[in-house]
Amino acid sequence: MSSKIYVLEIIIAFVLSIVLTPLVKKLAFYIGVVDIPKNKRKIHKKPIPLLGGVAMYISFIGTLIFKRGPLTLGELGIVLGATIIVLGGIIDDKFDISPISKILFQLGGAVCLIIFGVKINFITNPISNSVLYIDLHMLAIPITIIWVIAITNAINLIDGLDGLAAGIALISSITMFVISILNQRWESAMLTSILIGSILGFLPYNFNPASIFMGDTGSQFLGFLLAAISIEGAIKSATAFAIVVPILALGLPIYDTLFAMVRRKINGKPIMQADRGHLHHRLLDMGLNQRQVVIIMYLISAVLGSFAILAMQLSNRRAYFLLAVIMLIFIILAWKCGFFKHKE
Repeated sequence: MSSKIYVLEIIIAFVLSIVLTPLVKKLAFYIGVVDIPKNKRKIHKKPIPLLGGVAMYISFIGTLIFKRGPLTLGELGIVLGATIIVLGGIIDDKFDISPISKILFQLGGAVCLIIFGVKINFITNPISNSVLYIDLHMLAIPITIIWVIAITNAINLIDGLDGLAAGIALISSITMFVISILNQRWESAMLTSILIGSILGFLPYNFNPASIFMGDTGSQFLGFLLAAISIEGAIKSATAFAIVVPILALGLPIYDTLFAMVRRKINGKPIMQADRGHLHHRLLDMGLNQRQVVIIMYLISAVLGSFAILAMQLSNRRAYFLLAVIMLIFIILAWKCGFFKHKE
């Protein structure tokens, strides 16, 4: 496909998003969907409207339908799944629903993908270079569900500072766009280009000092889309899901979430209980301001994205080795820096 098509998709989504965000901001104030700081985990000091994710959702869906016309089955599954996620997010932003209720909405979104054929049927073989992929058979469904729910929550949990989740999702989207082009996965490239534009239009309002938050509506929407698109975009030989690639492309939120789960387990805390132990909290406690922390995390995400693109060019065994080395480095750094110690 011509690069002009992708540029046009980015521009259309960007314009829609940058125009819709102020309107959504007014709507959030009108219906009372506002984040009021009530505890010390909150960084902002004044009420900030939520629902920024609605602007990104409308710009993404609108651009997709305008540019694509009749949707493919996979795209229809993504649209329906994203709609379920956004509805759940809006309800959560308004009424603060339980973690189990959130997961039920996420499960609904994942099931939509599977029904319309978006699932992980094969993964690259980490052991043999002669047998390039492993057929998951019946495990395809649970693994797809786990992947979608995990990435959706990873982006949701890292949404703790102005512009942080949006910027990391943008960097991950750019990474997945490049990977999709390299793999000649044109549909995934088109979806990521639209997502890039949607985030770019929202980010100026969300970067510090933010005038609107994306809320759970936005963070779960972005996480769901990245999970869904990665299934189609990170395809290597024999239609196998190169799992190393999206794990690196989405590495920062994935590792931060995993460390949070381990930290809470070690300290006898509920897995879903929020704390101040995330990377952005630790960097703030070191005396850095919000912008400095966000930029540092952008840079880390960009480096991991570069490794993801590199991994796509490697043999399966070498790609898994690269992932293992990077994970080991992260674990050692996390241990040395006290990331597994509980902080209220």
